[in-house]
Amino acid sequence: MTDHLESATVLPAPPAVVVPGSLGIIGGTFDPIHHGHLAIAEEAREALGLAHVLFVPAAQPPHKPGRPVTAPGHRLAMLELAVAGNPAFSVSTVELDRGGTSYTVDTLEALAASGVVDPWFILSEEALAGFTSWRQPERILVLCRLAVVPRSGYDQLDARWVAARFPGLEHRVTFLPGPLLPVSGSVVRARAAVGRSVRYLVPDAVARYIAQHGLYADPTLRIPPQ
Repeated sequence: MTDHLESATVLPAPPAVVVPGSLGIIGGTFDPIHHGHLAIAEEAREALGLAHVLFVPAAQPPHKPGRPVTAPGHRLAMLELAVAGNPAFSVSTVELDRGGTSYTVDTLEALAASGVVDPWFILSEEALAGFTSWRQPERILVLCRLAVVPRSGYDQLDARWVAARFPGLEHRVTFLPGPLLPVSGSVVRARAAVGRSVRYLVPDAVARYIAQHGLYADPTLRIPPQ
C-alpha cells in the first residue's frame, strides 16, 4: 500500500528562475486576507519566476454590489500583517487612494503609467469565468498577462475557452496547476460571526486582529481603526 501511494505521488515542478523586475498582481476585496490568497500568490511567484507580488485591495469591488464590505483601514491593516516577513510580497493602496468602484483596467493603466511593463495578473478560474463582464477585458489582456489558478467547485477552463472569447489573445493567459485550497473569505467571516476560531484559515496575526477589533461579529463594528 505504501509503495502504491508513493508511486502515485506527482512531484511539483521546481521553481522557475526569477526574472529580474517581473511583477505579479493579485487584487481583491481581501475581506479578510486568508491562506488561500497567500498560497496562490506564492505559487504564481515560484511557477512564473516573479521577482515580486503586489497585493491590491479594492476600494469597492464592482462584482459585489450591495454587499457590505469591511472598512478599507481594517482590510489594509490585515493585509499588511499577512505579508509581513515575506520580502517578495507588498501591498499597494492604488485602488483605495483612488476610491469609488475599483476596476482592474484602471489600476493596470495607472501602473503602466508609472513604468510597470507587462505584469502578471493572478486570478482564479472562478474570476476568469466572469472575465468577459469586466470593464475592457481585451485592454486588460494587452496591459498584462493572466495567471489562472484553479478554484474548488468550478469547471476547469483552458486555452480553448480563452481563444473562443478573445481570439488571438489566448497566449496572454497561463493556467497554473494549483494550489487548490478549500478556504474563502465567506467561510472566515461566517466562522468569526458565530465566535468560531479562524486560526489556520488566516495568518495568526490576522486572526488576532479580527478578534481584537470584533470584525465580522457585528456589521456596526466595521469602522476604520483609530
